Order: sequence, then structure tokens, then C-alpha cells
Amino acid sequence: MVILVLSLLGEYAYAHEIRPAYLEIKQQTADRYQVLWKIPILGNKAPKIDPVFPQNFSLEQIEDEFLPDAYIRRYQGIYQDNLNGKKIAIQGLDLTLIDVLVQISLLDESSYTLLLQPDNASTIIPEEPSKWEVIKLYIILGIEHILIGIDHLLFVLGLLLLVSGTKPLIQTITAFTIAHSITLGAATFNLIQVPQAPVEAVIALSIVFLAREYLMIQKGVKSLTAQYPWVVAFSFGLLHGFGFAGVLSEIGFPQRDVPLALLTFNIGVELGQLIFIGIVIFFWKAVQEMRLPLPTWFGKLLPYSMGSIAAFWLVERVVGFW
Repeated sequence: MVILVLSLLGEYAYAHEIRPAYLEIKQQTADRYQVLWKIPILGNKAPKIDPVFPQNFSLEQIEDEFLPDAYIRRYQGIYQDNLNGKKIAIQGLDLTLIDVLVQISLLDESSYTLLLQPDNASTIIPEEPSKWEVIKLYIILGIEHILIGIDHLLFVLGLLLLVSGTKPLIQTITAFTIAHSITLGAATFNLIQVPQAPVEAVIALSIVFLAREYLMIQKGVKSLTAQYPWVVAFSFGLLHGFGFAGVLSEIGFPQRDVPLALLTFNIGVELGQLIFIGIVIFFWKAVQEMRLPLPTWFGKLLPYSMGSIAAFWLVERVVGFW
């Protein structure tokens, strides 16, 4: 049942791009704006979506750039009026599954962070900045990331397999949370910089490791991992934090609310993680209540499936890195 849930989540992850498009508008003078429009590459092409500005907002494209995972266009904009209270929209967004993060910085040092989605592709720029919008936005992004980040979910599932009892479970999940919060914060504030590609490869390796450890437990081998799962959770959690930081850097930050965005994104990750743990426990209790006779090989199905998927990711990511 859990494999089925993860498979469905995997399909959703493929369909729903966690890296949103990014629209940045910076006011340079009373009537001049610097505009950056970044679209994630899906497959080998960029989706046909474009920002729509208020009437009489003129744009002149000054640069475009193709990156491996994004297409970037830069504009010089001219607008004689105030942007506050005006409408902006994304044309074609309703035909995609992409979110658009909008960052607006004005000369009076006010800044706005907004989120446009396929079912809500336009918005009115507020008269006053709202920290609540930042809180709501980054909590949503954090929940989305963990719930469609299948590698992170498989790691959490591996921890659940290794742990028996409520107290060890709380210790293990807490250790994982503390560890990835440390490296997420350190990477966000540029205190530590680690290349993303090797991090993603080691995250896949961590899932293979947990799957192997669970198989060893089934054979009656009591390793250090089985006795102190929180140590493994903390150690690999440091690497998962760098993975979260890579995603957050792609999403972008409100310039004046980086600590708030970091905190609320992390809260969103934890909420998503708790939702997933609740789902797993619910299905496990349901299976136990059914009292179905299960074949002896059934207990090995989950760790072998996890290990196989993660091993494929490991090879794919190492090859992609080189």
C-alpha cells in the first residue's frame, strides 16, 4: 500500500514542477524597472507562459539566457504610474501545472512576495507589504516540496522501518529535523557551500543504506544503526538539509524577509513530513487490522523496492554529475 502511495506521489511529482517560475520586478528610478523572468525547463523546452503587466507598462528585452534547467529573460521596463493596486497576471499559466513566485521591490524599500498558480493566475499588487503573505507562501512551498520530494519521503520511510516505539520515533525524527535545519540555514546564508549534484547522489545513497539496514534487522543482525537510529537520521539529515537549500535557492527569497522565508519554509517541510508519517502509520494500522495472511517474501518487498529505486537514482545522478 505504501509503495502504491509513493508511486502515485511520484507521478504527481513528475507532473507538478516544484521549481516555480520566477518573476522579479525591481524599481530603479521613478519610472524605470528591471524585470527578470525565469521559466523552468520541462523536458527539453520551456512552457509558453508570459507575464502580463498593467496597461502602459512597456518592456524592452535586453538579454535572454538558456540554462540546463531554466530559460531566463531580462527586460528594461518603463511605467509612469505606481504599481501598488495594479494587476499582474501570467498568460498561459492555466494550461500548466507550474506556480509562479513574484518578487517586487520598490524605491521606497517596500517589497512584496506573491504566488500565482494555474487556478489563480492573476493578482493585485497590495498597497502595503504583508509578512503574512510571506509566511503563507513559504509554508505552502515547504509542504509541497516534501510531499512531492520522493527521495526525502523514502528516507523518512526508511527511518520509520528501523524504529520501533514512540519514544525512539520521536528522537529519530527530531534528530533528522535538527540536522537538516542546521545545514539548510547555513547554506541559505552562504556559511557553507556544497555542490548540489553530489548532495543529490548521496541522498539516494542514504536510502540504499537504510534499505540494507532494514534487511539486516530482518535477518537478526543488530547493527549500530538499529540501536541508535537517531545517529543515522542526524548524519544523513545534514545532507538532506543541503538538498532543501538547493530547492529554496531555486525558488528565491524575498530580499528583506530571508530569515522569515527560511523559517516558514522549514516549518512547511516539517508539516509535510508529519503528514507523510501520519499516512504511513494509518495504512500500517489498517493492514494490521485486516489480519491478512501475508507470504514470507512480503516483508522484503518494501526494502528491496526502496533500495532498487534509490540505486537507480544514485547511478543516474552520478552519471549526470560526471
